Amino acid sequence: MVGAAEAGTERAGLGVGIGWRPEIDLTVERLGVDFVEVIAESVDPADIPESLAVLRGRGVPVIPHGVGLGIGGADRPDASRLAHLAACAQALDAPLVSEHLAFVRGGELEAGHLLPVPRTREALSVIAENVRLAQAELPVPLALENVAALFGWPDDELTEAEFLGELVERTGVGLLIDVANLYTNQVNLGLDAREALDGLPLGRLAYVHVAGGHLHGGVWHDTHTAAAPDAVLDLLAELCVRVRPPGVLLEWDDDYPSDSVLAAELDRIRAAMSRGGAVRG
Repeated sequence: MVGAAEAGTERAGLGVGIGWRPEIDLTVERLGVDFVEVIAESVDPADIPESLAVLRGRGVPVIPHGVGLGIGGADRPDASRLAHLAACAQALDAPLVSEHLAFVRGGELEAGHLLPVPRTREALSVIAENVRLAQAELPVPLALENVAALFGWPDDELTEAEFLGELVERTGVGLLIDVANLYTNQVNLGLDAREALDGLPLGRLAYVHVAGGHLHGGVWHDTHTAAAPDAVLDLLAELCVRVRPPGVLLEWDDDYPSDSVLAAELDRIRAAMSRGGAVRG
């Protein structure tokens, strides 16, 4: 499968999209977005929801987004989970699939959360092999997402940008950059988000996530249940100064607002993209 590992996800040309959820399926159909993303674990490839079939019939790309593969663990990717991702990609005629660069399980232990991986060279070698194994089983390119963190590992040898850069160089994997997660790590861990943008290999950018959250007790919680703060959209604009993103997607996972509120959020995303693009020229 040469195409899956080597194809340039940066050429996808996705546009502006939203995360498809069954609770807002008709809203998503009405919004007229350019593409959608669906949680892969929520889809049966043999019985695609009617709303997704409607969107596909309109030519709207649908990207399966995995949350449970655990590519950042020491164990090799689970064959059944990989097969499910591959089947979702085929059933939806997806241009790519995405997952998180995260630790989610070890042996019989399920973390119940997307935990950051230790950014050591030993971990890099293990994860690079996991990525290559996943790429070999997927019929389309794979993009990995940076995660929001509530803590950092004390023995990290690389910054997140350096770690992702070396992973891209070794495997050719695409990047799903979540600017809300960069903001979360800036607030919670003091990691400068703009410096991270400067160091990331944005030439391998597949698409971008934008989302909102809540500050509680001095900690930013990336809940996907509120409008994106201006600071997150400023980071999106900063990213667009550096590169034209193939796609930008709004995540909203609960406490769903009205159609008009979601439409306004998409307009805020478009405005931030235009603002950054104007500087880029």
